[in-house]
Amino acid sequence: MASLLNMSSTLMCPHGGTVTIASANNRVKAGGDFAVTSNDQFTIAGCTLNVSGALHPCVMVQWVEPGKHSTVIQNPTLNEASTGLCVAGDQAVQGTVQIVATQQQVTGS
Repeated sequence: MASLLNMSSTLMCPHGGTVTIASANNRVKAGGDFAVTSNDQFTIAGCTLNVSGALHPCVMVQWVEPGKHSTVIQNPTLNEASTGLCVAGDQAVQGTVQIVATQQQVTGS
């Protein structure tokens, strides 16, 4: 079992961009803050990826492997083992999201 992600979790794109989470969950907490799910919005700001001299920043995270057995309000939870892809505005995949820190009290799969 891996620790669940919550609104206090720190995520980044591989190029240093910061992920901001907007969650619809206002009922279920994990480790003191609201748990997040693969259906929530994960936007990226500050990505510095440069392709051939032009900025091509990551703008959002698309989760391709959420938790398989844990749900919050009927949506799959996210945990440290989940896989999220950082994508640009043109939907180009630019790497996997980095889960830098999350709570350690509640686990799920």
